[in-house]
Amino acid sequence: MKRWKVAGINFDHFHMGDLLRYVHEHPRAEIVGISDEQPARMEEAVRKLGIPRANAFADYRECLEKTRPDVVILCPAASKHGEWVKKVAPYGPHIMVEKPFAASLKEADVMVKAMPKNSTLMINWPLQWVGSHCKSYELISKGVIGEVLNVWHIGGNRGPLFHGADKDEKTPEQVAKEKPHSWFYKKAHGGGSLLDYLGYGTTLGTWYQGGRRPIEVTATVDEPTGLEVDEHSIVVARYAHGLSKFETRWGTFTDPWIIQPQPKCGFVILGTEGTVSSYDYDDFVTVQTRRKPRPHQIAAPATRAPNQNPVQYLLHCLDKHLPLQGPVSLSISRIGQEIVDAAVKSAKLKKTVKLP
Repeated sequence: MKRWKVAGINFDHFHMGDLLRYVHEHPRAEIVGISDEQPARMEEAVRKLGIPRANAFADYRECLEKTRPDVVILCPAASKHGEWVKKVAPYGPHIMVEKPFAASLKEADVMVKAMPKNSTLMINWPLQWVGSHCKSYELISKGVIGEVLNVWHIGGNRGPLFHGADKDEKTPEQVAKEKPHSWFYKKAHGGGSLLDYLGYGTTLGTWYQGGRRPIEVTATVDEPTGLEVDEHSIVVARYAHGLSKFETRWGTFTDPWIIQPQPKCGFVILGTEGTVSSYDYDDFVTVQTRRKPRPHQIAAPATRAPNQNPVQYLLHCLDKHLPLQGPVSLSISRIGQEIVDAAVKSAKLKKTVKLP
């Protein structure tokens, strides 16, 4: 079996550390290079993963030319996804971009167009690898709750600067110091909770609804004093079959991977024959059906190979020449991006926006 050479380029998003760890732990993958225009941002990966300093580059072109990776992981700011895919794609690797897809649908389409014919572009949505959400999809696919009518999603955390790679926690003092300089809080860079988290709900929501698109979208966001981006958004999408609601929040009382806040982060899905709720990081889902209307738990064990993490899944699909499936596929991710685009426009205009 092929041994895959992987490079990590652009460390704007702290998830780069998590993704490189998946490469480090994969038996048939190796980190051949990393690159960032700010070398200090690579230090944590060098230290934690034992990456030789000779393989850490300030110039992405030098990294690509010297290491010749088969796969490149990109973690730029949301507004830079198109720019970086266009920079890297001509070198011919398969590319994994950390969520969101892009800052706009136009940019997403530019990314797809930039890829060479035989190269794969994958958008990583970390919730695709969570056992509870996968179990919900399995039950929906089996018809347990009938045809999906409504999806509710709440996504968020205390804020993007409260944690780094491997979910290492930061102090409020560190957050306050970092906040004025972080792209997460800059409008021009695609910051804000809506762009950071809405795609989770709209993309997995599209997956749960069999790829159906809404007719129109209505969104509202908060306007925090002293900030140029939102920290809270509520979005309603109207479909031919019903309404779905997606909420994003920076500023939850606790982080959901430590203690689920109230309201809980996750999904509630209503179908014609029942309901299922799946909350982030739970090892069960809660189900109601017409035959058994009292809510009851169904085990949702951790996902198994090749669906344990995005690196494992991508390399499996490349090995087997299989198309990507689910939220990470371009067809589902693109619909999710359409809804995000409409929500951004709706929040700006303060009115409902119809999809084409």
